[in-house]
Formats: sequence, C-alpha cells, structure tokens
Amino acid sequence: MSILQIGLLGKANVGKSTFFSAATQTPVASGNFPFTTIEPNVGVAYVKADCACKHFGIKHENDYCVSGTRLIPVKLIDVAGLVPGAHEGKGLGNQFLDDARQAEVLIHVVDIAGTTDIQGQPVPVGTHDPLEDVEFVQDEFDQWFADILKREWDKITREIDQKRAKLTDGIAKRFTGLGIKDFQVQEVLQKLGLMARNPKEWKDSDIQTFVKELRKNTKPMIIAANKADLCTDLSIIDKISDCVIPCSAETELLLRKASKSGIVNYSSGDTGFTIPDGKEIPPAQQKALDLVKSVFSKIQSTGIQKILNTAVFDSLKFIVVYPVEDETKLTNKDGVVLPDTKLLPLDSTAKDLASLIHADIAKGFLHAIDCKTKQRISGDQKLKNGDVIKIVSTLSRG
Repeated sequence: MSILQIGLLGKANVGKSTFFSAATQTPVASGNFPFTTIEPNVGVAYVKADCACKHFGIKHENDYCVSGTRLIPVKLIDVAGLVPGAHEGKGLGNQFLDDARQAEVLIHVVDIAGTTDIQGQPVPVGTHDPLEDVEFVQDEFDQWFADILKREWDKITREIDQKRAKLTDGIAKRFTGLGIKDFQVQEVLQKLGLMARNPKEWKDSDIQTFVKELRKNTKPMIIAANKADLCTDLSIIDKISDCVIPCSAETELLLRKASKSGIVNYSSGDTGFTIPDGKEIPPAQQKALDLVKSVFSKIQSTGIQKILNTAVFDSLKFIVVYPVEDETKLTNKDGVVLPDTKLLPLDSTAKDLASLIHADIAKGFLHAIDCKTKQRISGDQKLKNGDVIKIVSTLSRG
C-alpha cells in the first residue's frame, strides 16, 4: 500500500485550490473562472494523532512530532474542475473522474455561502443553493459507476450463466480500476439482498441502487462546507446527509502564512491564535487578524485539519502504528526514536504491517513484538491504534 490518497473534488471557484494550498502549503493557480485547475495538483498534507512518545513519557527529536502531536503524511490530489454531465465527458469530466478514481476517500469542497452558480460563476451571497452542488457531484459519481456496470452487464450475465464467473467476481472485475475489492462488492450485494437474485432479473433501478451504495461504501465523501464564515444561515448543513464540516480555507491559508512569517503562533486545528510577545502588528495586518477572530467566533476553527482527520480516522477508520527495529530503544537501525508511522485499515494484522513495510519482510515473517506490552504476537494478531511494533523476519528489506 502506498501513501494514503485523498481526492479533493468540487466545481470551479468554490475555494478548492485554496483548500489545497492551505492543507499542503503548496501554491497553486486560482481564479474566478472554470478550469483554473487543468492538471491535478498533488501535494502532501498531514493528519494529526497523539505520538507514541506520550505513552512512554519520552522526548525525541523528530520533525513530525510537535509537542507530542504526530504529523502523518497523506497524499492530497486537487483534480480538474467538475461540471454537470462530467460522466458523459462534458467539461474536463473524463480527466476528472480518472484522476479521482484511485482516491480512498473524497473531500467535496462546497461553497456553502452560495456565492457561485452550478457552473462556478460568481453570484451574490446566498443566491445559489449549495445542496444542488452536493447532489450533482454525488450523481456524477453514481452515473459514472452505473455506466461502468451497464456497459458490461450483458457480458456479466453470460459469464454467470456459463458458470465462468460468480456475481461478486463478475462485478468486482469491472471496478478493479477504481481500487474496489471483491469483499466490498459482496458486502453491498448482501446488504441490498441482491446476492441470490439472478442478474438477468435486475431492473435498472436495482443497478442504480447498487452503484449508489457501492460508491458510498468504497468512495466515502466528506463535505467541506467552505466559505462558512460568509454563510448567512449555517443551519443549511443540517440538510446534507453526508458527513459535513464547516470550514474557511482562506482563513487557514492566511494563518499558515502568518505563522510561517512569525506574525502569529498558530498550528492547524487550533481554535485561535496568539501574537508573539513584543510583536508589532501593522494596521493592515491587524485588520486581517480581526477578521480571522470573527471567523473563529462563528465556526470555532478553520475546519481544514478537522476535515482531513475525519476523512482518515472516521470515514476510513484507519489506525496509526509505529514500526521500530529495536523494541527496547524504540529506534530504527540508525538510532532514530519512533522514526516512522503507518496508516492501516481497522482490523489490520501484524502481517499486514510487515507487507506494508516491505514484501521481503512479510515473506520471511516469523512474529512481531508489541513494544508497549513486550509481548510476542502472531502474524494474525489484530493491531490497535497507537501500537508500537517490531517485526521479526528471516529476510531484511531488499
């Protein structure tokens, strides 16, 4: 498994590129017109968790541990602008869907203040219904999934009739390019009571219901309700069925720049900022900081860090594990304490961790050691969030 990938979706001009820049500190083009983002921007963002150093009561030098908070890298992909009809190839739809297909979780940036119409053109505050944007992006993905399945449906039914494939395998084969696994297809079929149904008897409504549920299960979506500070009535978020978090990407970007310049003390996810002792703030900068305070008074935080953490730890239910090579000193071979972190799906085993580290390590796997309990554990032992693990193998990484 490579670094976890998060897809950043949204129509033009909703602050998607600003969200990307704020989350990754990577400058990208932005503008008030569709398709400012033509090629996907790829950057590294960080989710946050308690570092294992807290459990052991130790201090260590690591750029990814800040006062006991561990920064864990994830890949963030800000893909090309999306318009209605993308699944039919309109706009940059085919490229968009191709760029987004390998994402394990999706963040859909929505202009919750309603300042952009469905095509991404600027309109007065509150004159566009953001619920329309939520629905159209969900619908584009659902139709994309449906098109994939419908194209092959006759072939799937023939394979099943001829006993050359089972229903689960036949469907899963068509979605391998989206990173969808057999067991995920089977779970949806069972949930909807379609496992025992002859596929020849499926109606179009059955296919639509199936792909919608498959999309929800395999491409979970977080709604980033951007421009929340401009929204006149935030109760609109209660009408959104998906997980939704109010945010202000512009405020996060401003604070990150101010922090980097030493103007304020701020870390992403904080519910406020402080000004360093003795720091003189020019009037123009003070005015901007006063606006930031008004944002915090409305939505408590910028929301960016909460969205990233929610995507990884709540939607995907991933856990953080710390692999080490010396179980007594908690170091790698170079003596670095708690050198690395790995994100793994819930219920992952010690053998899964070995595979993630290196194929050779997994091939020669003997056992693992839980460094917190000093106990030897087997390959099928399920790992817990925050575990520190040493893998014992007959083979070292090649």
